[in-house]
Amino acid sequence: MLPWFQEDRFPLYLAPMAGVTDVVFRHLCKELGADVMVTEFVSSEGIIRRDDRTRKYTEFDEGQRPVGVQLFGANGKNMAEAARKVIDWKQPDFIDINFGCPVNKVVSRNGGSSLLKDCPLLAEVAGTVARAVPIPVTAKIRIGWDEQSVNALTVAQTLEDVGIQAVAIHGRTRSQGYTGEANWEVIAACAEHVSIPVIGNGDLASGADVKHRRDTTKVRGVMIGRSAMSHPWIFREAKHYLKTGQQLPKVSIEDRWQLILRHARLALKSGRYGDERHTMQAMRSRLMAYSKGFPSGKRLRSCFAHVASLMELEGIAEDYLAYLAQRHRAA
Repeated sequence: MLPWFQEDRFPLYLAPMAGVTDVVFRHLCKELGADVMVTEFVSSEGIIRRDDRTRKYTEFDEGQRPVGVQLFGANGKNMAEAARKVIDWKQPDFIDINFGCPVNKVVSRNGGSSLLKDCPLLAEVAGTVARAVPIPVTAKIRIGWDEQSVNALTVAQTLEDVGIQAVAIHGRTRSQGYTGEANWEVIAACAEHVSIPVIGNGDLASGADVKHRRDTTKVRGVMIGRSAMSHPWIFREAKHYLKTGQQLPKVSIEDRWQLILRHARLALKSGRYGDERHTMQAMRSRLMAYSKGFPSGKRLRSCFAHVASLMELEGIAEDYLAYLAQRHRAA
């Protein structure tokens, strides 16, 4: 069994999200209580070609362990070769296979959630990778392609049969994308009927949500994605709620700004996105997410849409906090 599920542990995973869960964001979420990391998904074909741009998606630091590298593709032999190359480069704790991505450019290449429509191919890909590498292999799926083909239980049982050691299940179909509600009844049924750990994913926005799913299903852990984008403190809050049944005090606007600025500084230091201008351009969508729930957020987001330097971002922070202070005094 994967060690992070032993001794009645209930791990909190940071969901892999393209363009979001880079090495810097994973570092911050780990500090805030995330237990298990998974990289942004990586093309197995890019790994085989030794494409430097692809390879950077496999990067992680030692403090992020346990960490898995997530691969996507539809050719079992190539997926296995890519997994072996990743292990030679980075020695992750596990390999994760993406059978859940709904994005057209992935699905059109017969990757991600497209394999939910072809269980024999899915089994061949998963089994080939699991047999080819010396470390655990896990998988992430959705509950089905659409409402007429919800087959997560069949897929989960298939994955268990071919040697996959844990499965994360997003409670939406591919056709739903990220709309509507996650179907936790299907997730619960999968956790009930397979012996490998099931990690539940979808609509987890608070510690109370996490505790409810832990207490009412047999999932062995949860995976948090979009809530962490805007509020990475959710991991700390969830752990506290699981332990005490109480909510932590709300994170102050000042503390939220401290994290925003630290994220930007770490992104610059990492050099992943190039020079300062390109780094800040890459950070814009992250800044938009962080501003969710901020007073006068629309005004703030209009500033974020054009930010091009760290100094400019620091100025936005200073002006915004001064504006809030003035508004508070006038109230």
